[in-house]
Amino acid sequence: MSIQTPNEEKKKKIILIGRSTAGKTTLCQRINNEELHYYKTQTVQVINKNMIDTPGEYLERRGYRGALVVSSADADIILLVQDATEKVTMFPPLFRSMFAAKPCVGVITKADLASEEEIERAKKFLKDAGAGELYVTSAVTGEGVEQLVKDLHIL
Repeated sequence: MSIQTPNEEKKKKIILIGRSTAGKTTLCQRINNEELHYYKTQTVQVINKNMIDTPGEYLERRGYRGALVVSSADADIILLVQDATEKVTMFPPLFRSMFAAKPCVGVITKADLASEEEIERAKKFLKDAGAGELYVTSAVTGEGVEQLVKDLHIL
């Protein structure tokens, strides 16, 4: 058991939600300073006890969305992950309302591949879904990831 000092914040537990290929797993790898390599997340994965990586199908298929609510029970923060290069979103308006009073943060991925117009479109998708703070990131270049980790107390 560790004793937390008053100035020390508890490491937050996050859940990453987004469509398949949005970059959730790659973002987890970047946060953990791991080598980036693509693999398809087939089931809910808990990484380093504080990151819950979910399969894109849980968002893409309405019948599985209840699994996101159950999987988020232990999370402190909901991360809605949107690929900046996608022309559409899988997040319905006010999607965040499924998660009660938990903070909901929007994370735009693949910023290194996107135009400014595409990034703005992704921001709108996330705002419409109910995300509060927004972070523009690239797991490949590292853009925005350090700030995300710092602000959310992930590590």
